[in-house]
Amino acid sequence: MTDVDVRGWLVERMTMRRRVALVATGVMLAAGLVTTPVRAADANLVVNGGFEDGLAGWFSNTAGSATLSPTTDAFTGSGAVLVTNRTNTSSGPMQDLSGKVQAGKIYTVSARVKYENPASPATKNFVVTMHYGGSSYTNLGSVTVPRGQWGLIRGTFAVPMAQNVTTARIFVETQWTATPTPPEAHLMDFTVDDVALEEYTRSRTFEVLGKLPGEGNPIISHKFGADANAFVHGGRVYLYMTNDTQVYYPGPDGISPTNTYGGINTITVISSNDLVNWVDHGEIPVAGPDGIARYANQSWAPAMARKVIDGKEKFFLYFANNGGSTGVIVGDSPLGPWRDERGSLLITSATPGASNGRNWLFDPGVLIDNDGQSYLYFGGGGDDRSGSYENTNHPKSTRVIRLGDDMISTVGSAEVIDAPLTFEASHVFKRRGKYYYSYSTNFGFSGPVDPNGPPTGAIAYLMADDPMGPWTPDKYAGVIFRNPGVYFGVGGNNHQSVFKFKGEYYFTYHAQTLNTRATGGTGQGFRSPHIAKLAFNEDGTIQEVIGSYAGVDKVRDVNPYRVIEAETVAWQQGIATKKTTGASEEFGARAPNLVVHDVDNGDWTSLASVDFRRGAGGVTAKVLPLVQGGQIQLRLDDRAAPVVATIPVDAPVGEWTSVTAALGGVTGVHDVYFTYTGPDGADLFEVDSWSFTRS
Repeated sequence: MTDVDVRGWLVERMTMRRRVALVATGVMLAAGLVTTPVRAADANLVVNGGFEDGLAGWFSNTAGSATLSPTTDAFTGSGAVLVTNRTNTSSGPMQDLSGKVQAGKIYTVSARVKYENPASPATKNFVVTMHYGGSSYTNLGSVTVPRGQWGLIRGTFAVPMAQNVTTARIFVETQWTATPTPPEAHLMDFTVDDVALEEYTRSRTFEVLGKLPGEGNPIISHKFGADANAFVHGGRVYLYMTNDTQVYYPGPDGISPTNTYGGINTITVISSNDLVNWVDHGEIPVAGPDGIARYANQSWAPAMARKVIDGKEKFFLYFANNGGSTGVIVGDSPLGPWRDERGSLLITSATPGASNGRNWLFDPGVLIDNDGQSYLYFGGGGDDRSGSYENTNHPKSTRVIRLGDDMISTVGSAEVIDAPLTFEASHVFKRRGKYYYSYSTNFGFSGPVDPNGPPTGAIAYLMADDPMGPWTPDKYAGVIFRNPGVYFGVGGNNHQSVFKFKGEYYFTYHAQTLNTRATGGTGQGFRSPHIAKLAFNEDGTIQEVIGSYAGVDKVRDVNPYRVIEAETVAWQQGIATKKTTGASEEFGARAPNLVVHDVDNGDWTSLASVDFRRGAGGVTAKVLPLVQGGQIQLRLDDRAAPVVATIPVDAPVGEWTSVTAALGGVTGVHDVYFTYTGPDGADLFEVDSWSFTRS
């Protein structure tokens, strides 16, 4: 059977397969065999919208109707534009968008405006307008601005299907009037900054309650994450995950097209030091034209390792480049910064012993043994479409190979792993001198399944005395975890990792729990990380894990008397996170800095098991107000409990600042809920961090 035959069969078997892209995603897309959602552009179509390059790209609407001058009186950055000497209300800064906007598409527009003339009205209406040519004008968004304050124009609009856009131009003006008298009421000078026009992308924020208070699973509920690989370092557990959220495109009904995995080229990272409160560290741009490893197309199913080389601590993130290869990038810490030291893919069909012409070369698992020798486990697939008993139960499609001392090269030839019913998701750990190789079983291919072997779509494992095995069928030891559909009603692929933390062993897996809660019961292939305790029998075999929403118990309480990143969350509803500039206050300059955003009236976040000890006297939040009138309320042990403190977010709009409230001597251990209130229909503020003071 040819590779093309394999790919065609894979498309037909989407229900049993995790990644329709697989071995040659690019070839399939080019041939039109797979339809993937088109990602809306997230680049600003306006050139120099922040005026950091002076007036490049800008001119006045109607030549000579106004004077444009660069100014440092900016809302953000160091540049803005000052509009003076206006002759009519439409006089303002304009930019040509010809060839950029398209008929039939939806866009969002925003701009900051301010005026200060004391002779002008106390408030004034400003508008962003599109001029399509001739007498065709459309107001895209407007705002009423108080004199002396920055206002935010914001709007969403559709370009009509029949609209001619060959001469489209956008400009900022005061509300149109044919007779602008007196001039100070209509033709005042004004300043413009941060003009943005983007193709509309529907919100990926989950408004549903995806994780009930008290539940431990899914681990996070504001985004997806699959194939979680756990890595313990410095008293924290880091989870590196396939970023399913990257291809999540919910429509007006909140339902997204099915996850095809082909567009995923970033890795999501979260961490915790208590296994209940998890910090969102954002995404690592691994592959693609803007990635660290630009020669790779995708990044799935990561694996993480640490080693000291020439006296320097290094961190190695291995990733699957669809089904055809495996790559590696290198970091200076578990959170980066990351770089490409190898310059090419690590595992390809040219790697000795890696490929038999039909097996996949993905899903890396890494082990560094006590003697310092490192091993990489990888592979999967292997269906030859013969329908034979042997090929179904012994496809021999996964491999193990030694890594070089540098961790980014291989040594010798890969050796075959003959795990019963193997399919993908290789992972290895060591305990008490024994090596455990776990993997996901296939769904039967098209042949009979051995009733004495593992069930289909499950996590099974082998035990051996050496990291190289030999990994043969006689080493089969049992099942760790059955398919997620057994426990959560929606099945799919399976992927796992095992880690030891604070003397105990834990097991990670994924399931479509958040996906089904967001859709009312429909799974579309978007997966979320889960965690469970792992127990062993006296003979070293593993006790089967039962999937549940319960999760695991905390291993410590939260110390509130320090800086806590606001994106540290136990449970939440309605918020999202995003990267911002500057260093992380909690994790330092090398770590990415994230904030909680898309905060609306009624949204909330929480921290579990906060130990106030003898008493807290105050709470401080670092916030970026987006409107006036926002508040942060603190409640204990329930999101509907009485308010114990209210932080007024009364700082200037658009400026990061710290706001504080007294907290009347709260003592002991409590779950803390931050509930957010303010004007309906507006993003209230962004939150960077929390801190408490002792009473």
